[in-house]
Amino acid sequence: MENLIALLIAAPLVGAALLLCGGKRLDRTGHWIGTLLAVASFAVAAVLFTDMLGRTADDRALHQHLFTWIPVGGFHADLAFQLDQLSMTFVLLITGVGSLIHLYSVGYMAHDERRRRFFGYLNLFLAAMLLLVLADNYLLLYVGWEGVGLASYLLIGFWQHKPSAATAAKKAFLVNRVGDVGLSIAIMLLFTTFGTFAFGPVLDAAGTATSAGEGKLTAIALLLLLAACGKSAQVPLQSWLGDAMEGPTPVSALIHAATMVTAGVYLITRSGTVFDAAPAAQTAVVVVGAVTLLFGAIVGCAKDDIKKALAGSTMSQIGYMILAAGLGPIGYAFAIMHLVTHGFFKAGLFLGAGSVMHGMNDEVDMRRYGGLRKHMPVTFVTFGLGYLAIIGFPGLSGFFSKDKIIEAAFAKGGTEGWILGGAALLGAAITAFYMTRVMLMTFFGEKRWDPDEVHPHESPKTMTIPMIILAFGSVFAGGLFSVNEAFVHWLEPVTSLAHGHPPLGATATTAATVVVLLLGVAAAWLMYGRKPVPVTAPRGSVLTRAARRDLLQDDFNHVVLVRGGTHLTDTLVRLDHTLVDGAVTGTAVAMGGLSGCLRRLQNGFVRSYAAQMVGGAAVLVAVTLLMRGV
Repeated sequence: MENLIALLIAAPLVGAALLLCGGKRLDRTGHWIGTLLAVASFAVAAVLFTDMLGRTADDRALHQHLFTWIPVGGFHADLAFQLDQLSMTFVLLITGVGSLIHLYSVGYMAHDERRRRFFGYLNLFLAAMLLLVLADNYLLLYVGWEGVGLASYLLIGFWQHKPSAATAAKKAFLVNRVGDVGLSIAIMLLFTTFGTFAFGPVLDAAGTATSAGEGKLTAIALLLLLAACGKSAQVPLQSWLGDAMEGPTPVSALIHAATMVTAGVYLITRSGTVFDAAPAAQTAVVVVGAVTLLFGAIVGCAKDDIKKALAGSTMSQIGYMILAAGLGPIGYAFAIMHLVTHGFFKAGLFLGAGSVMHGMNDEVDMRRYGGLRKHMPVTFVTFGLGYLAIIGFPGLSGFFSKDKIIEAAFAKGGTEGWILGGAALLGAAITAFYMTRVMLMTFFGEKRWDPDEVHPHESPKTMTIPMIILAFGSVFAGGLFSVNEAFVHWLEPVTSLAHGHPPLGATATTAATVVVLLLGVAAAWLMYGRKPVPVTAPRGSVLTRAARRDLLQDDFNHVVLVRGGTHLTDTLVRLDHTLVDGAVTGTAVAMGGLSGCLRRLQNGFVRSYAAQMVGGAAVLVAVTLLMRGV
């Protein structure tokens, strides 16, 4: 079975090569080729998963070594893959949801002249993401990490004829480069500390590190956190995610729901032993998660663009996962569990948003929707189930996964536990508010579109079938995972497990979660359900206006980073002109002047040369006499 691991990556990689290099001859069939190869990768994953279930828990990890990639003296890196319970979970999510999004894209991109290229980019992204989660060492993971960054740049900016899309792609690429620098330095420190890149030796050594090595492990963990903040759009590197909605909607579903933005959660969980040995870095992780889950939720409350409202939601839900991962063994499994359930309901929500846009002539402003449940019944039901799942409605997937994170946060204990648990509860209330707002503004109330220009209609089956399948995951996945704690025990050999108990008990915590959920829904109903929604947004409070501008994150970046960087660059340029260029230019001028003076001595007259010789001889005689006199 080990030999099948490489096929997981090879299938979409071959698809990308064919579609990007095959030329226009594949224009008619390229989208089906890309889709079939994504499905083929999922089929291989299903075979490997079935085989893994037939093994004992300690015998489920598979390794495939292809060759030594970089052999240079004592430095070597292998092209090798590791398939264990953690990577298997990601592989199934990436290939399963990825295949559904490929199928959805067949209908969504039907009239795009560059559809073949789009599917080539989708296949390239799948291959890079699979390489990231299957690598058995940090250096190979870095290759997949950068490949994901490249593919996301190509997909976000796919409609580069739109200046906003081109700008968004560049912004995502540049912000992620900041995090990538953190990952590259962390990998260098890992090698100098442990002498290897491989996960096994590094994590084993980190688990036995002494207090003398805690400082270095803290530095490594903080750099890994910086990398995670970039890919997973966490504070302070979150500014790219909202703008990335300029890409086609399937891109938002694939990259910003189930795959790329979860890469940071995977990195922290995979490196859990390093973080466990660095308490200060773990504290930084939970702080980043708690701040981001509230940050994204507040931003989502004020967005009228349906995709940007969901982007704020993504930022917030990934914050929950980062918070859980920062709790250590108590939260690792719950972080991944919420990651998987989020992959179902958030991908379904994004595809539902795309379906609404498809039927509304690409309109994204929810203030120009209203009453669409009658015109798009399948979209309404599937989107509605995703809505119930994400707010944590009892019995649906989000209820089981998010509730466990809230319990784990409270179980941290002490003041820290109360603060983290309170933040998670507040985030749940705000989530219920802004997602109810999205539902009410889109599917309920009076229609707010021009019937002469817009004719809402249901999407074709190639789009609705993936939405229906994802809706089933939104409803049932969390419950299945929670039966006898099946998902937690599935990951236990990789993530380890520790039990914690919230101070008020699990039942009380669950009750509090349901109460704040209902409060959030009620508040949204009072504001958007009981009275008509104006087509033009009111001015709003100071907080609302700030949330519309992403809580001034771009303004902060412009003042602190862009303007500060510009001033620093201008200063360095002036120093270069004054000191460096001045020194070079001054030396040249001085040599030119000296040469001009010396040139006058070479006038070609013999009498001048004779006089110089006599003068020189006189000077020598005078100096000699003076020296003898001394």
